[in-house]
Amino acid sequence: MKPSDTIVRVFRGNITESIHRVHLAVVNTGGSLLHAAGDPKLLTFARSTAKPIQALPVIESGAADHYGLGDAEIALCCASHNGEAEHVSAAQGILGKLGFHHAHLQCGAHEPYHAPTAQAMRERGEAPTTLHNNCSGKHSGMLALCAHLGAQPETYMSIHHPVQQLMLEAVCAMSGVPKADMELGVDGCGVPVFGMEIDRLALAYARLGSPEALPEARANACRRIVAAVRQYPQFLAGSDRFDTRLIEVTNGRIIGKMGAEGIFALTVPAMNLGFVLKIEDGNQRALYPAVVEALKQLDLLSAAETALLASFHTPTVHNWQGTEVGIIRPDFQL
Repeated sequence: MKPSDTIVRVFRGNITESIHRVHLAVVNTGGSLLHAAGDPKLLTFARSTAKPIQALPVIESGAADHYGLGDAEIALCCASHNGEAEHVSAAQGILGKLGFHHAHLQCGAHEPYHAPTAQAMRERGEAPTTLHNNCSGKHSGMLALCAHLGAQPETYMSIHHPVQQLMLEAVCAMSGVPKADMELGVDGCGVPVFGMEIDRLALAYARLGSPEALPEARANACRRIVAAVRQYPQFLAGSDRFDTRLIEVTNGRIIGKMGAEGIFALTVPAMNLGFVLKIEDGNQRALYPAVVEALKQLDLLSAAETALLASFHTPTVHNWQGTEVGIIRPDFQL
């Protein structure tokens, strides 16, 4: 292994049991690469990091205002939420404003990510619904846009549907990736997912946080999304989740969003920066240690803020008895 490798180590006792490799791109709003590790041109899917960008047409179209969506509901449209009561209620509230209900959501059902909520539901014999799906906010936002456009809700997940075309166009414009070059796949919740080089996703996030050069309607939509998640970080993820804690700890100076398969994107609006970090093997356990370490080394987190994120920076490994048997530790220098 080369000393320059950007890795996260998983220790069991004194032995490195596993290694996860890291790729990083940090760009400004002009797309200039300011910092990199691994391959900043790595092609991968944005997964749920795309959600704040996908929410832009919901605002730009006038749908959010037409249906009276509040900032907490806008934050939920950007979320991979825990399925806690407030998240379910907010998603239900959006649908209610449209005259829809949870059966209109096509994202599928899964247990809440929030373990105490899931346990309480099991004890009550309550089955999860589509409202508990971590993507129910995004899908509710899609249905709001669909209703505002007068489009058919039955096919809102199709890439050919007007909702998905508007979202594709927003992602292409924000990232600078031409529509013909955008790789498309199907996300875990069934809607289109966007594949691009990680420095292009970082550009989208730089523009999201610092949208001054964008057309007025898009710039205003960016500002509204950033303001919403700053005000309601618990609706972006939830209890004990990194996305929420990062916003809380930095008082909204940094806005970040995770995605499946080990990807994280963030913006630092005051510095005109976008940042994307990808764990090569997709293992989520290495993601937050790497993100915190990279932010620390880039002087984007203070020592006090890093300390407040310690449980994400160097999480411990436990066995089934709850005994601490190891630690996950980033081991790189940018």
